[in-house]
Amino acid sequence: MEITRNGSTPSGRGPSDWFTGSVRVDPLFSPNQARRAAAASVTFEPGARTAWHTHPLGQTLIVTAGLGLAQREGGPVEEIRPGDVVWFEPGEKHWHGASPTTGMTHIAIQEQKDGKVVDWLEPVSDADYGDSTAG
Repeated sequence: MEITRNGSTPSGRGPSDWFTGSVRVDPLFSPNQARRAAAASVTFEPGARTAWHTHPLGQTLIVTAGLGLAQREGGPVEEIRPGDVVWFEPGEKHWHGASPTTGMTHIAIQEQKDGKVVDWLEPVSDADYGDSTAG
């Protein structure tokens, strides 16, 4: 058994190459010899979001607070709320983040394949983000 104590891993700022807006990442666990999954609690300030990205073995999000948005390429933008669980298929291009007016926190879980958990792509433009929240 291994217990990682709350606060034992420092918070980090979401890198601007991967995120638009103010994002805090709190690592929860990383892959090791017996575990290929990684997880983090990610907090997005209003309007903040990921870049488009994919995961080689998919990704699970568990929304814990606030109001968020998520979209897979070619699909509608969906609101996500506390208690919602979102699954993105392996290789599915997508983004997620806060609504324009309300922050959002989720736990993100993804598995490592060949040393990689994510492939980061282009930013979600302000125009696309604005269009995604219209109507």
